[in-house]
Amino acid sequence: MRTEKTSSDIRQQILDLESKLISAMKTSDIKVLDELLHDDLLFITPDGQTITKKMDLDAHRSGKMYIESLIPNVDAINVIEDLAISICTVKTKGKMLDQTIEGSFKYIRFWKRVENEWKIIGGSCSMLP
Repeated sequence: MRTEKTSSDIRQQILDLESKLISAMKTSDIKVLDELLHDDLLFITPDGQTITKKMDLDAHRSGKMYIESLIPNVDAINVIEDLAISICTVKTKGKMLDQTIEGSFKYIRFWKRVENEWKIIGGSCSMLP
């Protein structure tokens, strides 16, 4: 059984990793994104598309993913053993595959402890009204 302090420590680790992820997304830092995303990542976009780690990294690498601004707010983090679930509201503006992206979005990300490192194994994003 995890102690409250352990859960609190893990929540802080996930908050720090969320910040690192946002920074890497803004600058298309492939090295950091590669470290944070699990090789078998599956992510659902607002239009229902399934994105893999390779697809995400390729979009950043090619410049097809461009983020002009990204303002995150972590709404919740739940820790369940070696899994952490983060929910964030993000205001963003940019382009993805030549399509303008602008507005507020709700993200859910699943972080799993793999070989003593936290990795994003899945997630989803919905546009808010």
